Amino acid sequence: LIYMVVFYNRGGWVSAIALITNIFLLMGILASVGAVLTMPGIAGIVLTLAMAVDGNVIIYERIKEELRAGSSMVNAVAAGFSNAYSAIIDGQVTTFLLGLVLIMFGSGPVQGFAVTLCIGIATSLFTSIFITRLCIDWMLNHKKKMNFSFPFSENFMRNAHVDFIGKRKTFYIIAAAAILICLVGIFGRGLSRGIDFTGGRTYVVRFDQPVNAVDVRADLNTAFGEAPEVKTYGPSSQLKITTKYKVDEEGEAVNAEIVNKLYEGTKNHFASAISEEEFRSTETNPLGIIQSEQVGATIANDLVRNAFLAVIGGLLVMFVYIGLRFKSWRFGVGSVVALAHDTILVIGMFALLHGLLPFNLDVDQSFIAAVLTVIGYSINATVVIFDRVREYRKLYPKRDIKTHMNDAINSTLARTINTSGTTFFTLLMMFIFGGEVIRGFIFAILVGVVCGVFSSVCIACAIVYEISKKETKEIAA
Repeated sequence: LIYMVVFYNRGGWVSAIALITNIFLLMGILASVGAVLTMPGIAGIVLTLAMAVDGNVIIYERIKEELRAGSSMVNAVAAGFSNAYSAIIDGQVTTFLLGLVLIMFGSGPVQGFAVTLCIGIATSLFTSIFITRLCIDWMLNHKKKMNFSFPFSENFMRNAHVDFIGKRKTFYIIAAAAILICLVGIFGRGLSRGIDFTGGRTYVVRFDQPVNAVDVRADLNTAFGEAPEVKTYGPSSQLKITTKYKVDEEGEAVNAEIVNKLYEGTKNHFASAISEEEFRSTETNPLGIIQSEQVGATIANDLVRNAFLAVIGGLLVMFVYIGLRFKSWRFGVGSVVALAHDTILVIGMFALLHGLLPFNLDVDQSFIAAVLTVIGYSINATVVIFDRVREYRKLYPKRDIKTHMNDAINSTLARTINTSGTTFFTLLMMFIFGGEVIRGFIFAILVGVVCGVFSSVCIACAIVYEISKKETKEIAA
């Protein structure tokens, strides 16, 4: 809200009204369908708000273009909304389709995240197009002063004339180097697979003093007869313990046996003695097992398969939709190459940094949700640029495709930077204050936002240009 007001003046205040209406509608719909608010669900709400300003940014930048061209405020508003519709709808539809893929192939928290995201996209479209227009028209009809910038932001990125297509080989080298490093991490260090993809039982245990994960692992090795995975989880007095002991067996007796062994392996690490009953439950004390989760080996295999299908399905949906929407398979290829770049870099960062950063970087269902969210977010920026290329082809049919693409990227830079900025800072607040449970999830999306800006601006159009520069007349206008 602060970002939008500081950058877009009174237009920012209108965005604030639209955003508050958006959260009101979203929470109302979730309450009406009896949805349970989980951490991924809350993340979906906040991410929806971060992405909701995208529509307002596109509209405002279009209005500013019309004003600079000499239009009156009334005509500029009408033209700005009209010209922004296709980019807004295309961007939101692509993300909505990814949400549907998540609903189909995800389970549990991932489905909750996807449902929240899809509902949020619907409310965002309504508020960014209808509520915003309603407020602006009301102000204009009542002769209220309306503006969309301060002096410092009025011409932000207006005079950008970077030859992005001409510098494409430099961008290829940067992207190839980053992908190579990430592939080395993926196939060298490997990924830290969470319980969702390995099967087993996970317990988060809270102690009354800082503990050493290596020492606790040694004692648990003695108790279980095999060494479980032990990681610091949040503060140094909290551990996340994952064991595959009797992973294929279920029942109260097995669960009780495993908790007993867990207690025997950890009880000596409490400063004050704790009974097994106190260890099992936090009802009477805040120590002991504060969280537990169980995933069978068969279910884990199903989740791995579904996660793979979700990512591949998401990329395929993007290819088909973009190809059909822009009437050329080349645009589909350009978008998928850019999205594959983002996906590899996010996965590679998890492979390179797990165990090195002070928070959980396991690959689990939430991580897959994050990757698909990155795909959905990145395609938004790409679609806006492609939409401007299509517009320039209609307006200036005699210009070459390289000029169209450079002009499209430069003219949408303000939108790209502003939308990415609002999303990045919103995610950063979630990363800092959101708690340990979603920190790895948010980290993945933060990395994805940065990679997505690079791929949308520097890679997507360049790929389309490479495969079509000898056949520019076949590119659909």
